[in-house]
Amino acid sequence: MSGGIEISDAAVDALLEKLGREAEDAGYHLNPDREFTRELVRSLLTNQERYGYWACPCRLASGDKAVDLDIICPCDYRDADLNEFGACFCALYVSREILDGERLAVSIPERRPPAGERRAARAEAVFAAPAGKLSQPVWRCKVCGYLCAREEPPGVCPICKAKKDRFERFI
Repeated sequence: MSGGIEISDAAVDALLEKLGREAEDAGYHLNPDREFTRELVRSLLTNQERYGYWACPCRLASGDKAVDLDIICPCDYRDADLNEFGACFCALYVSREILDGERLAVSIPERRPPAGERRAARAEAVFAAPAGKLSQPVWRCKVCGYLCAREEPPGVCPICKAKKDRFERFI
């Protein structure tokens, strides 16, 4: 029971299985520490009951979905954290190296800007970019053609599972 909300073990197990299958299908991996991962999944379900969405279990959610969009699991910071540290902020998702025991998980600094800076950054992204200009580079998977706009390409293509080195800057 978390904060007065009772989440059944069956619900946790069902979501854990679903998330594991979806993660692997998309080239991601769940943390191999089963009990730790079960507690993260339980927290996602608790947040679903509280707020109506899967707010990151390791961050303070506001309860306003529009404000929390960047921390709805999988959060906007997952891929950058995986690329740099081998795990996302809450360590639900981990890299292949951590999964295989070739790398240790470490503490990850918070990437999420303070609330005031998030509002300013959203406004800047909407109003500052000239028409036809993108705020982030676009990466193309050379294997399947998948496109994504982000600072760096993903570690693994969610479509064909090609590694990061198979991406090229498209725009």
